Amino acid sequence: MVVDTVLIMAMSNANRGIRNYWGVLVVCLVLLPVYVVGFQDTADTYPLDDRGGLGREFDGIGGLSGGGATSRLLVNYPQVYQSQILDYLFKPNFGASLHILKVEIGGDAQTTDGTEPSHMRCEGDENYFRGYEWWLMKEAKARNPDITLIGLPWAFPGWIGKGENWPYHYPDVTASYIVSWIVGAKQYHSLDIDYVGIWNERPFNSTYIKVLRQTLDKVGLTKVGIIAADGKWEIASKMVVDPYLNDAVQIIGAHYPGTYTVDDALKTGKKLWSSEDYSTFNDAVGGGCWARILNQNYVNGNMTSTISWNLVASYYDALPFARDGLMTAEEPWSGHYEVQSPIWITAHTTQFTKPGWHYLRTVGHLNNGGSYVALTDGQGNLTIVIETMTHNHSICIRPSLPPFSVSPQNVTFKLQGSFQKLTALQVWYSKMNFKTHDSKLFKQLKPVQLLNASFTLELYVDEVYTLTTITTGHKGGFPNPPPESQPFPKKYKDDFTVLIPPFSEAPNFADQSGVFEYYRNASDPGDHVFTLRQVITQRPITWASDPPQTISVIGDFQWKDVNITCDVYMETSVTGGVFVAGRVDRGGGYAQKAKGIFFWIFANGTFRVTNDLAGKEVLAQGKSGTGARTWHTLTLNVKGKSASGLLNGDLLWKYITVTGPSNGWAAIGTLSYELAQFDNFFVSAE
Repeated sequence: MVVDTVLIMAMSNANRGIRNYWGVLVVCLVLLPVYVVGFQDTADTYPLDDRGGLGREFDGIGGLSGGGATSRLLVNYPQVYQSQILDYLFKPNFGASLHILKVEIGGDAQTTDGTEPSHMRCEGDENYFRGYEWWLMKEAKARNPDITLIGLPWAFPGWIGKGENWPYHYPDVTASYIVSWIVGAKQYHSLDIDYVGIWNERPFNSTYIKVLRQTLDKVGLTKVGIIAADGKWEIASKMVVDPYLNDAVQIIGAHYPGTYTVDDALKTGKKLWSSEDYSTFNDAVGGGCWARILNQNYVNGNMTSTISWNLVASYYDALPFARDGLMTAEEPWSGHYEVQSPIWITAHTTQFTKPGWHYLRTVGHLNNGGSYVALTDGQGNLTIVIETMTHNHSICIRPSLPPFSVSPQNVTFKLQGSFQKLTALQVWYSKMNFKTHDSKLFKQLKPVQLLNASFTLELYVDEVYTLTTITTGHKGGFPNPPPESQPFPKKYKDDFTVLIPPFSEAPNFADQSGVFEYYRNASDPGDHVFTLRQVITQRPITWASDPPQTISVIGDFQWKDVNITCDVYMETSVTGGVFVAGRVDRGGGYAQKAKGIFFWIFANGTFRVTNDLAGKEVLAQGKSGTGARTWHTLTLNVKGKSASGLLNGDLLWKYITVTGPSNGWAAIGTLSYELAQFDNFFVSAE
């Protein structure tokens, strides 16, 4: 028996404390777990054996950037802290050490927490430098050259549907659009995309999948696999009766499967993945959710890969699914980030396995609750991962979790077959402590010495163990902690004067509908050469309920009293319109219901003040003398329950009573999907 603090022989299942063994009073101060060499009569025995062959091939653990704009703020971090965050995610033998990165193929539409730009905004338009997913894939690849890359569309630019909100009417057009993204990744960024999906959590189309396979093959992308259909398991029932569809799909990917698959999926003989999972607040319960499903997705459902949505919670905290990432990085202005439990739970598997390893057939549930898996590289290495997460401490946001119980237990693992000659295993340990909130995460313990190819563990609830022959495990870190958390600056300005922008979007603006990009205004030789431009002119094939207006939010959601000034330029005559806004209270898929104080001017010479983005709750309106293709300066002042607005420095309206919302972001936007420019944005909050 080995313990880092106190060695106790013949330990029972009773609570730790003062115990009397053979008449000797022993004070047990054990702070770390106990493991016992050899077989114990009181322990349940579990064989780990490869003599009957191996189980399914392991394909890796991953994270998902997108669906949407979940890495939006990461790109604006100071380089030193940005690099640290990326190391925690991707660097082998350091942190999460992810095997897979899945990204959104941007479609110019709202896809959960924002919009991501398309590489082909209209037919004939190609730009493979929009957005930040290219950058993120390159950063991941630089840290782990073997990382698997996946692309999946949530939305599509409007021209794909030729006037309809549907991508499948012209399957050859949609397939060519997706294939161009894969070709562009290679041509412009030297990135080899390994897999591509169909349409996230939306109906699949068998004809389109076959056309996509044919299109990939025609351009020589025969090694790019198709994952389908990123919803539930419905496609499996089609694949078992359609051999051409079955041949076109390499992997069946399901979302939030609750650790279970279906018979038809097994009948296809295909690899099964949980291609999106977790989606849970990254506290200790989130870590428990992740620990449970990483094991049980295979034990219960034969799934050989699990991908977390999302990779890193790097979007404004008040947007939907706040902090549902493996870690949190939502303050580029301060450099603060947080490394939460899911990072270290991931490491329990990823640092001691690789894609291409195989599960053993001898995996399963523990008699008193919990589960274990074992994997091998076929070259003598063995990794065992055990979890004893209790029900209430491992609830994922979806699906609902049926009741089950877990209790303390002694377990003996008996190594057989090619593992029989092993004499020692490295040990890594995590304990989720929900009472004192001092969880022990990814702590290396002393190696366990095997006796007669067996070892015994005394397991308590809410624990994770990794026992492995791999000796390269490491809990990464940096000498100095990240900076302290700070709110968004109360005074913020941006004139968008960037000669060569590193990214197409301006820092800290989070597009919720439409796309706002850096623009060089060659037609204006004066004060507005460099601007921010809303560029989407056709409603995309949407994934969420995008509003007919466009909007980009910025700042602190807790802001109440604000003064916002911005130069605006409408490019659409007669029907054009733009706004600045304060106290905007909603984003993400709820952006169409956003309320706030919206100050609009229109190209027809009028203005309006509304209490909502939709423009239905009118607080004031009148003549403004504004028109298209000339610059105007809007100033919105909101203080307490009163608001006023200036146009070109002159008071246009004042003392409007504001009943709500009481707080929210600042924002800019347009009346419709139209071209418009913004410059010299400034906000001051009290």
